Amino acid sequence: MLTSLSIKNFALIEKLSIDFSDGFSTITGETGAGKSILLGALGLVLGKRADLASLKHKEEKCIIEANFDISNYDLQSFFVENDLDFENQTIIRREILPTGKSRAFVNDSPVNLQELQELGNFLIDIHSQNQTQELSEENSQFKIIDAIAYNQQLILDFETLLKSYKKDKNQLLSLTNQLNETNKEQDYNAFLLEELIIAKLIDGEQETLEVEFEQLNNVEFIKENIDKSIAIADAEQFGVLENLKEVKIALQKIAVFSPIYSSLFERINSIQIELDDVVSELNQNAENLSNDPEQLNLINEKLQLIYNLQKKHQVQTVKELMNIQSELENKVLASGNLDIQISNLNEKLVQSEIELNAKALRISENRREAIPVLTEKLLLILEQLGMPNARFNIQILPADNFLNNGKDEIEFLFSANKGSDFGLLKKVASGGEMSRIMLATKAILAEYSKLPTIIFDEIDTGVSGEIANKMAAIMKKMSLKMQVFAITHLPQIAAKGSEHFKVFKSVVNDQTQSELKLLTFEERINEIAEMLSGSNISESAVVHAKALLN
Repeated sequence: MLTSLSIKNFALIEKLSIDFSDGFSTITGETGAGKSILLGALGLVLGKRADLASLKHKEEKCIIEANFDISNYDLQSFFVENDLDFENQTIIRREILPTGKSRAFVNDSPVNLQELQELGNFLIDIHSQNQTQELSEENSQFKIIDAIAYNQQLILDFETLLKSYKKDKNQLLSLTNQLNETNKEQDYNAFLLEELIIAKLIDGEQETLEVEFEQLNNVEFIKENIDKSIAIADAEQFGVLENLKEVKIALQKIAVFSPIYSSLFERINSIQIELDDVVSELNQNAENLSNDPEQLNLINEKLQLIYNLQKKHQVQTVKELMNIQSELENKVLASGNLDIQISNLNEKLVQSEIELNAKALRISENRREAIPVLTEKLLLILEQLGMPNARFNIQILPADNFLNNGKDEIEFLFSANKGSDFGLLKKVASGGEMSRIMLATKAILAEYSKLPTIIFDEIDTGVSGEIANKMAAIMKKMSLKMQVFAITHLPQIAAKGSEHFKVFKSVVNDQTQSELKLLTFEERINEIAEMLSGSNISESAVVHAKALLN
């Protein structure tokens, strides 16, 4: 329940702080005094969008803070899910900065508007005049019936399963589309993969083949030059090796005379050893060289295959071709995997549909059982409210598809007078009748829901006299189970409040501002008398006001 509200720098309110009790509280005031401002401030606390125009002083920030006692409403799970500190006395604060930026806090922890709105749904139901028509909408009608049918948990389970079902259906659609696209490319991918598999590619193979190809393709020229090199280096009398031996012998003779000669001798000796090794390798290579046209042709064919594949796939290396081969293998295998995934999803969807249909059937059966209970309660309350001939014809009809709250559609028909045909509620009920029906449904919901607070904003529109007394009595009865506020222009309703607040305007320092005041008993007499007779309060109005209060 709402225990206190403080407002600073909002619309016509300079600064306001007020405490509330449980039970039935009434709020009165002249048109334009600021009752809608209070609702606007509460709306911000409950997560409505902020407007910079709401600031009374544009250079200062607006702060609205509401305290709620939530100790008896099982909201711990909401706080855990949203990583908030749970407090029995929870404080919601909303700030609008002069820059236009808005901030919200729950127990000093920052929250976004969506979290604030979700929490607000558990705390206050603000019923304004334009919301009366919501009773004509299916969602509102189902909300009433489902409360009486105790369908809330069933519907939550249904919604959870339906979300999973829809997610699986979307995934199935995506996989099916993916499979169709894969199948279109399957033959071509398989062909490309077969080409690469036949090629038997090996990383680094291209470079080796290119070297081998060049050697075989130029074998005669290579042999000729190797032989020439060997002849020059190893000729018996004039070869390089023979001459190096002579140089080596000459330097060896003088090496003892100077380190310089000794060093030169060592260097010549090294050259001779190295040249011996080179000549040896040249001889070995000469022996291994052979003219092999068949091998040359095989290498050429393999290289041409590699070059063609590289050109086809627009790459430069065998390694890149091997990566493409791996990707193609995955694509070809993916088709089979997709078939398996699609099959598994289809089986899961069939099972989910069975479960959804079973839950929807239970929800529907509970609704059908609740309709006579709802009808009886509505008629009983409406008879008290001056509608003894009201009749309802509520039908639950099967829907073709799964809806968010089951698999039903609803037909909510109404007749206000004897002999009148049934018609859609929004078409046949007058404004005053809609107000009374709405109050009746809210009174019934109060028996079944755990909502802490409800605020009626002029739900008495279109009624007066004894009917207003009856409406007030119903709201008073509702307040035994929840906190009830009624913003009203009717003295009969204002008098029934356990507490009576008045909204009024005052002028301070040439500035008009709205204020909210808890009236004493004497002030209530004057306020109700003024509501009865106008600003010139008559003695009879005072007597009448006292009678209403008593």
